[in-house]
Amino acid sequence: MSQPCNYLEEYAKHFKLAGHIKLYHKVLNIERHSDYAKTGKWTVIVKDLKSGTQSTEVFDGVLLCTGHHTLPYWPKEWKGQREFKGKMMHAHSYKDYKGFDDKVVAVVGIGNSGGDIATELSKVAKQVYLVTRSGSWVFNRVFDYGRPIDSFLNSRFYAWLRTGLPPAIMEKAMQDQLNKRFDHALFGLKPKHAVFSAHPTINDELPNRIASGTIRVKPQIESFTENGLRFVDGTAVEHVDTVHENELDAYQFMYPSVLDHTTLGLIGLIQPYGSIMPIAEMQARVFCDVLSGGSKLPSKAERAAHIKETREHMQQRYSASRRHTIQVDYLLYMDQLAALINCLPPTWQSLLFSDPKLAFSTAFAPHASYFYRQRGPHAWSGAREAIMGIEDRIVQATDATAKGSAFNALKSQAMQEITMYIIFLVLLILALIH
Repeated sequence: MSQPCNYLEEYAKHFKLAGHIKLYHKVLNIERHSDYAKTGKWTVIVKDLKSGTQSTEVFDGVLLCTGHHTLPYWPKEWKGQREFKGKMMHAHSYKDYKGFDDKVVAVVGIGNSGGDIATELSKVAKQVYLVTRSGSWVFNRVFDYGRPIDSFLNSRFYAWLRTGLPPAIMEKAMQDQLNKRFDHALFGLKPKHAVFSAHPTINDELPNRIASGTIRVKPQIESFTENGLRFVDGTAVEHVDTVHENELDAYQFMYPSVLDHTTLGLIGLIQPYGSIMPIAEMQARVFCDVLSGGSKLPSKAERAAHIKETREHMQQRYSASRRHTIQVDYLLYMDQLAALINCLPPTWQSLLFSDPKLAFSTAFAPHASYFYRQRGPHAWSGAREAIMGIEDRIVQATDATAKGSAFNALKSQAMQEITMYIIFLVLLILALIH
């Protein structure tokens, strides 16, 4: 059993959730109850997959927790695609490398799934071609000093740098950092957009596989032939065995604007910079607290205005893509949700004299979900202890006796780059003044 699966089973056991979970049941239909206009209730039809029987139940609230990877999305058909004699499959159907030995494979798209599939297949396939329309900035999962990348990106200190410094300084520092690992232009991956104007690709092996020649980067497909592909730059691959290959009108990506009641919620229908699990937990906390009457959402007009404002901001920031309609920044989004149910963590400034150790961790440690359990509904008395031990747990994944420190976040190359640019900016200002 995998560790994540084991964790979920232990979690369900600890909180006695098993009795509330119906496995081998399929939801056939969800519709407004006859008195929905008054109560907001829902009628749900469920099929027991073992017995084949159907049942109908009425619920006060419904959460849709399918995320955005449940159904595969196929791009518009390319010229000659129907005449292609090789195998075509979606990444959604990919399980492992078996069956691809000594094959020539084209992986279309450089999202995280595409990058992972390409690197895995490059170890067994005859040749892998990675097809990308616009390129991508590639982050390592293992960041400076062996820290996970999100432990750096999801700290309060880094969030302050992102919003407090001139965008040009942050962009230059991040591009320099990423290009020091490998030159994105030389490897055919440098995009036209800024580092945080699109969802990045997280992959440690990709540059090594490109450098060794087992993966070759190609631009957008122009057309298919019977046995190969032609690309927009005029190049072609004559033999290919396999090709792999949404605006949301909802307040905080949770509450559909078309509904009069807030008794139906969407969980996980987002694409975050960072882990989705803490966000899904926070979404569930918001929904349950609002449903039980503990908190109240803004008015429908205010929610509609927020949806419009969010969409306009995303259109300005991100490159045009269907996946960027549900993109969120981990820390900002968590704070927005937390504010709805009054569980925002104390600021580091407010803790500076009363609890300096916690203040330091609040500023520099990665913001795990238990930061938001210090107060508000269902606060947890063990939150502080969990926060203070997060850095130890990061390093103890590889060394059980090691001790961690949030100060490690300040030692990264990116911090050195940013510090250099700040010093340069200060010196430039002083020179202009004199």
